[in-house]
Amino acid sequence: MTDVTPFGDRLAAAFAASGKLCVGIDPHASLLDGWGLPDSAEGVREFGLRTVDAVAGRAGIVKPQVAFFERHGAAGYAALERVLAEARDAGLLVIADVKRGDIGSSVEAYGQAWLTPGSSLEADAMTISAYQGLGSITGVLEAAEAVGKGAFVLAATSNPEAAAIQRAVLQQSSRAGSTVAEAVTAGVIGWNEGRADAAKRALGSVGVVLGATADLRSSGIDLDVDPPRPGLPVLAPGFGHQGAELRDLRAIFGSLAGGVIVSESRSLLGAGPDGLAEAIRRRVDEVGAASV
Repeated sequence: MTDVTPFGDRLAAAFAASGKLCVGIDPHASLLDGWGLPDSAEGVREFGLRTVDAVAGRAGIVKPQVAFFERHGAAGYAALERVLAEARDAGLLVIADVKRGDIGSSVEAYGQAWLTPGSSLEADAMTISAYQGLGSITGVLEAAEAVGKGAFVLAATSNPEAAAIQRAVLQQSSRAGSTVAEAVTAGVIGWNEGRADAAKRALGSVGVVLGATADLRSSGIDLDVDPPRPGLPVLAPGFGHQGAELRDLRAIFGSLAGGVIVSESRSLLGAGPDGLAEAIRRRVDEVGAASV
């Protein structure tokens, strides 16, 4: 394809226009009840559409958590397709939180489902797992690059039970001696640096997931070196409901702070359908102040 705008460029533009807040679309059963909606495909569709309406014109990024749609089967996926389409039509960047991972043609098929232009599940980026090796997702990253899409690779997530694996030290690898989280992060930085036009880009098109409540230094991630070039997009859950404070953003992420996307869901969605737009507006301002 020609004249494709890289995902990293579109993310940088969203940062400049609308800030770094990403609103999760997570229709938990308890939130559906609080919004007066049924726990059904119709309920999650309405929840998603109302959230998109509240985000549009206030923030620039949404992240549907696919699991809450998927649990309603085919009808839930139909609801998700509608929400994704409405979000794209509203000019929002959409990160599909799917956390897919596999090898060979299987993982490439996942990438085709979520990142192919014109797909009913089309998003701008997807979350992806590389715990079968970064090489296992190379085909997805190459295909995403060709059509201006992005990916966020799980590196150091905020759930505490993941720490034992993410801090495990590699024994047989080109990055032997590194933790799993460190190797994933360094590999993604290397991927972005290896693009032909890397020197011209403010942000790479492949990022990592680093939880704001994770102990990143204990995970082996060096936060004191100069920021990578292009900048590393960091999808950062953990603020808001999970307890991380925006005032600590730079202390948490160090040299990677410039690429941090503050991802929040329940802390905003709990405001309900009538209060969500105002909650988003306030949070965008707070994130902007913390990011300066």
